[in-house]
Amino acid sequence: MKDLTPDAATLDAIETASRDEIEALQLERLKWSLAHAYENVPHYTASFDTAGIHPNDLKTLSDLAKFPFTVKQDLRNNYPFGMFAVPQDQLARIHASSGTTGQPTVVGYTENDLKNWGDVVARSLRAAGLKRGDLLHNAYGYGLFTGGLGIHLGADALGLTTVPISGGMTPRQVRLIDDFKPKGITVTPSYALSILDEFNDQNLDPRDSSLQVGIFGAEPWTNAMRREIEDAFDMHAVDIYGLSEVIGPGVSMECVETKDGLHIWEDHFYPEIINPETGALAEDGEMGELVFTSLTKEAFPIIRYRTRDLTRLLPGTARTMRRMEKVTGRSDDMIILRGVNVFPTQIEECLMATPGLAPHFQIELSKPDRMDVMEIHCEGQDPSAGDALAARIKDSIGISVKVSVGATGTVARSQGKAVRIVDRR
Repeated sequence: MKDLTPDAATLDAIETASRDEIEALQLERLKWSLAHAYENVPHYTASFDTAGIHPNDLKTLSDLAKFPFTVKQDLRNNYPFGMFAVPQDQLARIHASSGTTGQPTVVGYTENDLKNWGDVVARSLRAAGLKRGDLLHNAYGYGLFTGGLGIHLGADALGLTTVPISGGMTPRQVRLIDDFKPKGITVTPSYALSILDEFNDQNLDPRDSSLQVGIFGAEPWTNAMRREIEDAFDMHAVDIYGLSEVIGPGVSMECVETKDGLHIWEDHFYPEIINPETGALAEDGEMGELVFTSLTKEAFPIIRYRTRDLTRLLPGTARTMRRMEKVTGRSDDMIILRGVNVFPTQIEECLMATPGLAPHFQIELSKPDRMDVMEIHCEGQDPSAGDALAARIKDSIGISVKVSVGATGTVARSQGKAVRIVDRR
């Protein structure tokens, strides 16, 4: 793999500013954001008043812990535009979730929000090793999902040449990669595996492709998956993080030169880690639930939003801003199987370490009698590899599972976020 470390002279000054400078900027912007939300969003007016707290009570960054959390149900309760802080004639764009698990969540952006979003995504793409003039194959979905258009904003801001292919039509994805010769690809890690399968189906060696870096996000993925993808394509694989409620992709980014966690762009987003059970603040370095407060958003300020993503905060390395460890899972994706807490990423790690199995899998939960049963559906040429996987899961996680090994293509593929759990209990 080529060295894609960006030229230090191209970095934004804030990326290498001192912690004192960063925290002074955060405090100034946090005061504005709290006041903006309180004065313009009825939900925040009511929640702050109920908690007996006012934006003027924020004197230090640590005072943020006195303010109430925002959760996804708050957004659903205020559907569609109740959480907006500006009138509709000041909105430049609206995005929304699919609403497949409940009322859709709707977010909005002013022109200045879009500029800031483009800037943080551009910063992220540059951290991945891309630079002005490079060709980017953007296979994130376009539309109400923030992925495709968010990446496109940043690619434009950085001066990339973007192929807006979106998701789906996998044979065409491979054909255009082979024909157009992009340097980078943005895609979910699960769909990258489908693209890899298509390379093999077309008798093309992915290691001979032009791709030098893959930027993967929208779902948790493991370092074992990183190694699989990097070896298959002979390219760097780095992690990008974001969610629509906070802005979309570009909240944090892994730097290609270190690949040691995702630097949070702390000049726009203030992170906290809390105990997911009690809501109490955790110290930097402790595992817990990630919480974000926006510092610059005009249309849709978000205060202490509980993401449900599990990670920990670490000091900066390639950049001064703090890092978040790769998300290990979501608190609401955790499976409790016969008293044991299990995350899909743990199953993925076991799968990737078991010879003879492809990296596609789905977890099926059922309760045929009184006991919960977990069955892992995966693919491979040797059915006995399923026994090896079951034994590895038993040894490493401590649970007994069934494993079904099918032929290539038997596990459902996703063109966006992978559906890892099918709960039939």
